[in-house]
Amino acid sequence: MKRTVLACAAALALAAGTAAPASAAPLAPVAKVDVARYVGLWHQLATMPAPFSLQCARDTTATYRVLDASNVSVHNACTTWTGTTSQITGNARVVDTRTTAQLHVSFPGVPTQDSLDGPPNYVIAALAPDYSWAFVGDPARRSAFVLSRTPAASPARWAEIRDTATRLGYAPCVILTTPTTGGLDRIAPLCSLS
Repeated sequence: MKRTVLACAAALALAAGTAAPASAAPLAPVAKVDVARYVGLWHQLATMPAPFSLQCARDTTATYRVLDASNVSVHNACTTWTGTTSQITGNARVVDTRTTAQLHVSFPGVPTQDSLDGPPNYVIAALAPDYSWAFVGDPARRSAFVLSRTPAASPARWAEIRDTATRLGYAPCVILTTPTTGGLDRIAPLCSLS
């Protein structure tokens, strides 16, 4: 367990040094998201390690529910390294009404993330036509989340996810898989999956 936490911390440090260059264009959203189809339960298959998620060992989920025309409730949960559940509830406000694919996510009481209004920090940059999986990041590519309706992905899907990360300007070796019950049961760099 200690070795895994250290590996995550090392990956976090590496990710900080491999964010998109200042001259890179901001992460672009998909053309349009049907929010009614997007809401519901998502399983996190992979992510760039971040301080707020280092306590999560496995089975990280996000559940979204429409509140009104501009707001979606966000409920994130995971199983920690000690086997307990960590969870937080927040709000996602649509800041791009043209695509509805750029939102400002906030969490009450979390420093720098407690305001309902702000710039986009959740960009849906890739979305399967059937809404079965999505690739989400922020405009500066300092975060990445691979979300899926199911906790497992086929080898072909993992290859598609890796290719999508590269196409979107991410270094796939700094995106790590998230262990899921019924899916991949280890932490591994996205670039190592075949």
